[in-house]
Amino acid sequence: MPSSLSRSEITYWGAGPALLPTDVLEEAAKALLNYNGTGLGIAEHSHRSALATDIINQAKADLAACLDIPDDYEVLFMQGGGTGEFSAAVYNFVGAWVVRKYKEIFGDVQGDAADHPELLEKLKQAVENELKVDYLVTGGWSQKASAEAERLLGSKHVNVAADARKANNGKFGIIPDEGSWNLSKDAAFVYYCDNETVDGVEFPGFPKSLEPGPDGKGPIVVADMSSNILTRKIPVKNFSAIFFGAQKNLGMTGITVVVLKKSFLPPSLSQPPVALLRTLGLPVPPIIFQYETIAKNNSLYNTLSIFDVYVAGQVLKKMLRTYPNKVEGQQAVTEQKAELIYGAVEAFPEVYRVIPDKTARSRVNVCFRVTKGGNVDASEKAFLEQATAQGLTGLKGHRSLGGIRASNYNSVPLEGAEKLANFIRAFATS
Repeated sequence: MPSSLSRSEITYWGAGPALLPTDVLEEAAKALLNYNGTGLGIAEHSHRSALATDIINQAKADLAACLDIPDDYEVLFMQGGGTGEFSAAVYNFVGAWVVRKYKEIFGDVQGDAADHPELLEKLKQAVENELKVDYLVTGGWSQKASAEAERLLGSKHVNVAADARKANNGKFGIIPDEGSWNLSKDAAFVYYCDNETVDGVEFPGFPKSLEPGPDGKGPIVVADMSSNILTRKIPVKNFSAIFFGAQKNLGMTGITVVVLKKSFLPPSLSQPPVALLRTLGLPVPPIIFQYETIAKNNSLYNTLSIFDVYVAGQVLKKMLRTYPNKVEGQQAVTEQKAELIYGAVEAFPEVYRVIPDKTARSRVNVCFRVTKGGNVDASEKAFLEQATAQGLTGLKGHRSLGGIRASNYNSVPLEGAEKLANFIRAFATS
């Protein structure tokens, strides 16, 4: 890539860390040196200060406004990334399952569980025979999430309710028909990754089989939305938890957001005592991954990066300024950009091949192969070199999949998508 290219000449398509709005970065640069005339940069202020609390509360309020998050949900800022949440979801929702099962078995019986050996034995048997966590495996990230659950709980307690590879010749690229899903009767939760960044697979909407019934009750659903959060309107009330790393559409690497139903927090529900978990042979969560602890401390149990929260907050404020209809406005632009890119690729079937099936292809991670001339490796190398020379960077596919991947995140402007679509067409006809 020519070293003389300026930021304005680059359209970055990397999968993450992703492009940030230039005006947000410019304001953040000023805040790093002197925040609001305090003489200190924002990264130098105490996370215990009133200033930090205000930044957190503003970001929470603006996220709730953008996504229409109901009042009976809490927003947590955590660390550890989406990968950390693979573990945190297991710890917290298995703990919640144990509490529910404990109440069912012990009822109004008072005192320590060890004082009632017959009831405790019933609880142990329930854990042994009934505890399940369900996973819909549709790509690399959901596969890693299910593997982490197996590592923590053992394979007996992990139910892969659907595996796309079994219905697609050993490869990801589809979402199995819901009629084939083998969901558990009373799972501690059902996990799915709404958008698989590596494989370019996205759920077209909330799964029908996971929707709550007329009474409002349904499966406990946990979703990873790390790469497509803030790209479309979502039915938040259908989820018990949504988590996402900030570094795709929200901000910078360093914070992870959890949108959690408050019914999983005190006073509605507390996590089981550590001694009980040990007695039951279940893993004890690190306190930093315990939602109850993070919520109680307004995300400040440990030293949170306030600068990262500030940047996320500025991105949210920009969205609210730009789109009066909030995330729906962004959704329209995201889909327009995706249509431009897919349209260009599909116009030349002899040159390009979209990797995932059309029924499951992602709007935000467009994955395709370049087959021009029959030599895929040489064609893709030429495609990437020529794209880079034109300022279209970050297009190389994930190392596990290869090919081309255009990550159509919110900060990529419509003009950038038009530029990429024009290049795709020009390369095909050159």
